[in-house]
Amino acid sequence: MAKRTAIIDIGSNSARLVIFEKTSRYGFHLICEQKSKVRIGEGAYEKDGYLQPIGIKRAFFTLQSFLHTIEKYQAHKTLCVATSALRDAPNGKLFVRWIKKELGLSIKIINGNKEAEYGAIAANNLLPITKGITIDIGGGSSDMALIKDGDIIDTYSLNLGTVRLKELFFDKEMSLKEINQKAKAYIQVELEKLPKHFKDTLAIGIGGTARTLSKGVMKQCRHPLDKLHAFTYEIDKFTEYLQAIPLSSAKNLKKFGLKKSRYDTIREGTLIWNEILSHIGANSVITSSVGVREGVFLEQSLKQENVKFPNSLNPSITSILDRFKPFINIEVKKKNKLKIASALYRELQIEINDQLQYKAELLWALKLSTIGKTLTIYKSHQHAFYIAMQELNYGFTHRQILLISLLLRMHGKELLHKPLYQNFEPLLPEKQTLLWLSFIYTLTVFLHESSNSAHIKFSYHNKTLTIISDKPLYLAKEKIKALEKPIPFAIIIEDKEKIPKNKELGI
Repeated sequence: MAKRTAIIDIGSNSARLVIFEKTSRYGFHLICEQKSKVRIGEGAYEKDGYLQPIGIKRAFFTLQSFLHTIEKYQAHKTLCVATSALRDAPNGKLFVRWIKKELGLSIKIINGNKEAEYGAIAANNLLPITKGITIDIGGGSSDMALIKDGDIIDTYSLNLGTVRLKELFFDKEMSLKEINQKAKAYIQVELEKLPKHFKDTLAIGIGGTARTLSKGVMKQCRHPLDKLHAFTYEIDKFTEYLQAIPLSSAKNLKKFGLKKSRYDTIREGTLIWNEILSHIGANSVITSSVGVREGVFLEQSLKQENVKFPNSLNPSITSILDRFKPFINIEVKKKNKLKIASALYRELQIEINDQLQYKAELLWALKLSTIGKTLTIYKSHQHAFYIAMQELNYGFTHRQILLISLLLRMHGKELLHKPLYQNFEPLLPEKQTLLWLSFIYTLTVFLHESSNSAHIKFSYHNKTLTIISDKPLYLAKEKIKALEKPIPFAIIIEDKEKIPKNKELGI
């Protein structure tokens, strides 16, 4: 696939451009993102679906600007998809031909099921899930996909959209109560068309409405991590909040902590959202910052893998290592570091007693342990922390992101950076477990840096940790001696430390 790929997504409410750069076969990252609220479908639902001049003009100038950006970034391939506003419009194909003639851009109009599939491909690959129902509420339709055991089972598109509801109900001269009653009845009739097997306790929120509501919920619960992707909440804890939004006047929306740019359609979107959640039997929500655009990209990128990353691979880790790898990656040495940590974690279970619950996170952190040195060796642990916090976007829960990042932040004598621990405590393991994980991470780094090709074994008895090495660990000894411990215990190092005799030097 092309190294840089531009994806344009023309929805009923907005048009977006993203440009992805591949760093390796499975590694990629976002290098550009632009958005314009084109509202291409504005006025169409009251004009038999025909696109109106006001929306057409906005769309033309937006696409023209996007193409200038694509040229500037020298993208090798451009893919453009359009959703419900164009597929519903009798003059949609005429618009596509006009854009091709005037701008040279090929637009592919996709149906609702394909739109749902793209969203599901993105969520299935880039969220820490194996099941759930994706819900993408757009301006003209709500597109859903059922995921089970990591496979996309079915897709469905409902004629429920924020712009559609706005023009049919919320823009009318009626009381808010009457608007909500009529709109809800309309939604429920449409929901009856959804196949009966679309039931799951987990709703996967894709698109502007779900993301806006999740940001509002994050403010309500003072979520400590400012990252939307993979943010999860229990629906019953925020039912009152979600149900109040559609009943609010436009002027009072500010009290919900929502983005002003979403005020024009958030009441409609929330009403649709609430009804869908109830209909499918969801009790929790996970938020997706990825959707149609990422799905289009991954369908192209993962053609040879049935549009799924290998189970053992995480695309964020791959991309970070591709871009922030300061040294030649010698696989044997990297594996040795992971073996050291795994053996130490197992040996210390008599004290930790967590059934190796955090082994995956510990090993991810060790794989990334040198990424900060790409910028500078000074305070490289701090650089590593910030890189991980920003770049661990895909396939991890918020708890995993924080634990991996916090382990990377550990350095030197102390096992815990107290200000960070206090900020993120609600999402971290209990303090004593975190101290043990930090100890294992730091000790592993010391041992590996001192002699990364040594064969090292551990023994823990009677509050004494014995480190046995077939090579000298001289440089590690001083650091280990000063290292804080989670509990009081002794450390003994048995290594092959030898010095050749020299009578003239008196040794």
